Amino acid sequence: MNHPSFFAALAASALLGACATQPAEPIAAVESIVELPAQLAGDGQLNFDLNSGDYACEYGLRVTVERELSHRLHLGWNGGRYQLERDPSFSGLPRFEDKENGLVWIDLPWKGVLLDGKTHKPLANECTIA
Repeated sequence: MNHPSFFAALAASALLGACATQPAEPIAAVESIVELPAQLAGDGQLNFDLNSGDYACEYGLRVTVERELSHRLHLGWNGGRYQLERDPSFSGLPRFEDKENGLVWIDLPWKGVLLDGKTHKPLANECTIA
């Protein structure tokens, strides 16, 4: 089975098969159908146009988010009010943190997640605008 003619025949059939397939649809056509909900800033961070308001989370938990600027928000949680600053993330996704109080808010168009800043475990998960 290790004959050069076998490998030549295999390569020829692969090339012929590739020639017979239809070209993939251009990406530009797909991008025109799907609107991207974010803008990429010059620093590689995504900026979503999100509203302030009350979020209903799993297990009946609630979080209130008041957006001050694109890099700061106020968060109401568990009877307290906290100021979180945008912390650049590797992925570019919006991540806000209050290091002093140990809170992290991940902010996406379809949901938000409040994390313990030390353990990174969810405090309030699957939060959607109420």
